[in-house]
Amino acid sequence: MKRFLVLAMLALSLPIAACAGSSPTDQQTLVDRATLTVQEMLSGDSSSDARSLLRRAKGVMVCPQIFKAGFFIGGSGGGCIMSGRNDQGWSNPAFYGLASGSFGFQFGVQDAQVIFIVLTEKGLQALLDSQFKFGADASVAVATVGAGIAGSTTAALQADIVAYSTTRGLFAGVSLDGSLISTRSDWNAAYYGQPMAAQQLVIGHDGNNPGAAPLREMLGRFSGG
Repeated sequence: MKRFLVLAMLALSLPIAACAGSSPTDQQTLVDRATLTVQEMLSGDSSSDARSLLRRAKGVMVCPQIFKAGFFIGGSGGGCIMSGRNDQGWSNPAFYGLASGSFGFQFGVQDAQVIFIVLTEKGLQALLDSQFKFGADASVAVATVGAGIAGSTTAALQADIVAYSTTRGLFAGVSLDGSLISTRSDWNAAYYGQPMAAQQLVIGHDGNNPGAAPLREMLGRFSGG
């Protein structure tokens, strides 16, 4: 029982940790992890459908490590980056945090990687809002695909956003519904040396940090340019 209580306390603390302060290296670490996540999840024959969708994507959000834990009371948290695409390629990333808390039957610990491929302007604008809650806006269709990425094109035909995920560990009752994506303006300012809004970065392609070049190149590699 003591172990269960520790897990529950950890789960409740995750949304707070996701919004905590940062050191100057935190942003680059997240960008580097996001680059590796794109490489790991989009390589191989089983990811051909995902790469096909990425070639016509308006943007992409990458969450390299979403940690979930709970014992009846659950929670999740992690950092994410978002990049937009235009004729010149992929933008420098904007920073986001993902957090959620839930009640009900759930037990376990899980470490997940998630890539959100944004296919429509509606989906892009939804994620660009200062806060977007999955499941709260019925006009934004989100299709979720697990580790078996093959066959995802069919699931995405009517979707604004397609979420691909891989997980390690066991967890009952995991869902994106109720998860809140929030912009991290302080991280944008720290990474670019000046205040930068997510719209400026993702839509306007403003801002520049050489440390994001590998991420942009990786996204270009899998989206065909």
